[in-house]
Amino acid sequence: MGRRSWVGAGLGAALVGAVGVGLLVAPAGAAAAPPLPPVSPEDLVSSVMTARPGAFAGEVDVDNALGLPAVPGVPQLANGTSTIRVWSGGEGRGRVAIPSGDSERTLVSDGTTRWSYDSRDRTATRAPAGGGRGGPPGDAGAQDPTAAATQAVATLRQSSTVTVDGTAEVAGRAAYQLVLTPLPTERTLLREVRVAVDAETRQPLELTVLAQGSGEPALQVGFSQITYGPQDPALFTFTPPPGTTVRGAPGPDGQHRDGQRPGGDGQRPTRVGDGWDTVLIGRAPQPQQGQQRPDGAPDLSTLGTPVSGPWGAGRVITTAVATVIVTDDGRIAAGAVPQQVLTEALAR
Repeated sequence: MGRRSWVGAGLGAALVGAVGVGLLVAPAGAAAAPPLPPVSPEDLVSSVMTARPGAFAGEVDVDNALGLPAVPGVPQLANGTSTIRVWSGGEGRGRVAIPSGDSERTLVSDGTTRWSYDSRDRTATRAPAGGGRGGPPGDAGAQDPTAAATQAVATLRQSSTVTVDGTAEVAGRAAYQLVLTPLPTERTLLREVRVAVDAETRQPLELTVLAQGSGEPALQVGFSQITYGPQDPALFTFTPPPGTTVRGAPGPDGQHRDGQRPGGDGQRPTRVGDGWDTVLIGRAPQPQQGQQRPDGAPDLSTLGTPVSGPWGAGRVITTAVATVIVTDDGRIAAGAVPQQVLTEALAR
């Protein structure tokens, strides 16, 4: 089986990180703009970066029109709509339930240990928690508007024109509309990023990303419901169900802590550039000997267009807000940038 058959499992994560804004959102309704005291862009950005969200529970709607192939276990990356449930207990404690067909992926952190459980194949991965801001655990951050929007502001503010464009109501909460527009020197496919910021807690509630030349959001994620207040402590503990295969997260050498090799090379993607021009370069996960390609995993050798250059050869896949190059030697380069920016990054 060719290596490209396996790159789909890593494509979503690489693309989400390279775009710099996780899964993205548009306004959920047409409610009247609530009256709020004026706030400067600088003060609003500062309050977002220093806010410490307390405990809350909510539902997050995902509406995706990117045109990416379906990735097993992460249906939110393919076109369509879905709902994710999110709980936060503060102090690094969080829980996220991500539906995937007739199964569910569950991410749990008690502030010390992080778990990822897939009910489809009854596997669980355990790793030390990584000191967050009190939001959802681990890789759930890309699918939580609070974490995704905060990441967007932190990544893009230095290379953007930042403005406040009125107010909105999101999930029943009054919010300011923070807008980040790329500076003319930035080479990006994106036109702007909008963040709806809770006027009281300064927690991002919603994120909107617009591509160049389009008036419609390319990808949407935002709270449809949110309730602040203490949550049941039992939500933030996890005990593997009987019959679960438990693994440790991969260490720096690519080995799981239980001694098994993961599907990939165990290395984090390399970041090239910054701001809107950011490109992430990683490697496709590799199957263990005797493994079969997961059901529904895309064979990227049939997708995109052949491309080559000083960096090698592969295929290029384009969407409204991102470009991805999958090389014949198993590298994945992704970013919210034109193809030329990716080829330059691969050639370094």
